[in-house]
Amino acid sequence: MLERHASRATRSTREFEAFVAGAAGRLLHAATLLTAEAPDDNPRARRLLTLSLARTYASWDRLRGEDPYDRTRSHLAVRFARGAWHHHGGLGRSRPDPASPLATLTPQERLVLVLRLHEGVAEEQTAALLGLSPERVRAICHRATSTLLHRPQGPAPAVTATKAVPS
Repeated sequence: MLERHASRATRSTREFEAFVAGAAGRLLHAATLLTAEAPDDNPRARRLLTLSLARTYASWDRLRGEDPYDRTRSHLAVRFARGAWHHHGGLGRSRPDPASPLATLTPQERLVLVLRLHEGVAEEQTAALLGLSPERVRAICHRATSTLLHRPQGPAPAVTATKAVPS
């Protein structure tokens, strides 16, 4: 009996390790987009991913056919949202990397944009996950997209005075 339980635990651990090997890169990229950190310097994104994977691992044996990627992505989104929107410190309150293309967006706009466009999560699923109406998700996504596509241009180049050359 004990041997069978140990064998099941070992198999479960191997399955989780295989999941992490296949999905961690994409999930880390999504977390990095959420935190708007530089890809090579992303401690908040790594912490966000680690906590989300730990939560998935804790419920690994109870997934019962549920997609572990979807579950982990949900944990990632909810954890980011709580940290960013409720100001409990941590993930959402620190400053994004100014070089990140998503740095100009609010945490809520980044979250909706990443879920909808990068991850391909349906509007209704995003709304349910975040506790918003589908119309609100649509409006946030449009606003974020518009902000990214129509960025204000930098200052105009300085005009230098030139001397007239006599002819």
